[in-house]
Amino acid sequence: MPRPFELVIFDCDGVLVDSETISAATLADNLTRIGFPVDLDYVNEHYLGRSFDVIRADYARRAGRLLPQEFAAAWYGDLFAAFRRDLKAIVGVADVLQRLAIPKCVASSSAPARLALSLEVSGLASLCGADVFDASMVNRGKPAPDLFLYCAERMGAVPTRTLVVEDSTSGIAAAVAAGMTAWAFVGGSHYARGSDTSPLRRAGAARIFASMMEFGLE
Repeated sequence: MPRPFELVIFDCDGVLVDSETISAATLADNLTRIGFPVDLDYVNEHYLGRSFDVIRADYARRAGRLLPQEFAAAWYGDLFAAFRRDLKAIVGVADVLQRLAIPKCVASSSAPARLALSLEVSGLASLCGADVFDASMVNRGKPAPDLFLYCAERMGAVPTRTLVVEDSTSGIAAAVAAGMTAWAFVGGSHYARGSDTSPLRRAGAARIFASMMEFGLE
């Protein structure tokens, strides 16, 4: 019997590394510092799984002015310091990556430098190899399907036989739009016990799981 999938695409933040709480906290602090007070709930609802361009556009729309040019450098400075201090791999994901018997790759909305640092400090870089893709490689980020379709093309996989593991509604929607099967992982620290996962299901998640120990393609 043929395997149902020929490629697995992993999102990075919130799937491979437990970064979303760190990212949201530092982003909220930096936005508040420039007179744009937001809380963690707002950050998670509007920016989770999205590229920096979404933050820039939302700020301009709500604040009525452009995001300061120096903002990205200031936020990334705080974020990278926090990553080096506190970032950890999701429990059990290293074992999943090691034992996966079919090709895999990483597809992230993060900027290339952030993505590289995340994989390095979490100890996952060697397990992911060179097959790491980010939103700067395509015209449209998630929830558009462009990045996932680009991954499938580069990896020589058929979209309908590709599995995507995501933690955000935008990522799930992007996978579904690409014609791929989407699984939602809700084991990151930004998902509190008992969190409402219905938005993920409505976005098209075929499966929702909270522990990498539950991951399996059998």
